[in-house]
Amino acid sequence: MIAGLVYILTPIIAGEHLDLANLNNALVFVGLGLSLSTLQDTAKTQNKLFKFMLENPRNGKWIITLMSVVTFLILALGIFGIFFSGNQLLNELYFGLILLGVGLIGFLKSAIETIENAGN
Repeated sequence: MIAGLVYILTPIIAGEHLDLANLNNALVFVGLGLSLSTLQDTAKTQNKLFKFMLENPRNGKWIITLMSVVTFLILALGIFGIFFSGNQLLNELYFGLILLGVGLIGFLKSAIETIENAGN
């Protein structure tokens, strides 16, 4: 996650414009960071979002639904973009979106498991 932040902040600090290559690298590293963060124990509360979901199960279902929709939209945009974009730089960006979507799938899985473990 920090590597993704570095790719975003480095051009801004240098006074340059953020280009698609840096944005793609940031998306790849954020997706990778999300994927690795899902390897943690889901029986324990990992962050404030999961804690809120455990305290309010009804709102937790809405949050999971919202996370599912956002994940689907990011994946759909990435897949649609790869198939219908003729620009190589944009294809790289869409590939980064797909990797971010895969990371979000893992995060969504962790959220669902956290809610299931709370019921036990």
